[in-house]
Amino acid sequence: MVAQAGFIYRVLAEGGDDLRMLPLSLRKCNLARLLARRPEGVFINPFERGELGPDLFRAACKLGLEGLVSKRRDRPYQAGRSKYWVKVKNPKHPAMERAL
Repeated sequence: MVAQAGFIYRVLAEGGDDLRMLPLSLRKCNLARLLARRPEGVFINPFERGELGPDLFRAACKLGLEGLVSKRRDRPYQAGRSKYWVKVKNPKHPAMERAL
């Protein structure tokens, strides 16, 4: 039997409190605290600094991933696309062939 991994990348509410107005950096800290004793196979997507971006993108492409999303760590959550996040797509990924 092969266990599947799950990745958790955001928390928007906790105990009835709306966390969407907190900056990304604080929301990531809250998520890490909430999942400190998480079950086996559950991973928190790490927050990497911008200097690693080009190397991370090359690695993502080599792994055959669709791309990367970059977000400003000082910005609150905003649903949908905004000028504060950028998705960089792997030009060789099959998703690039999908019609819009």
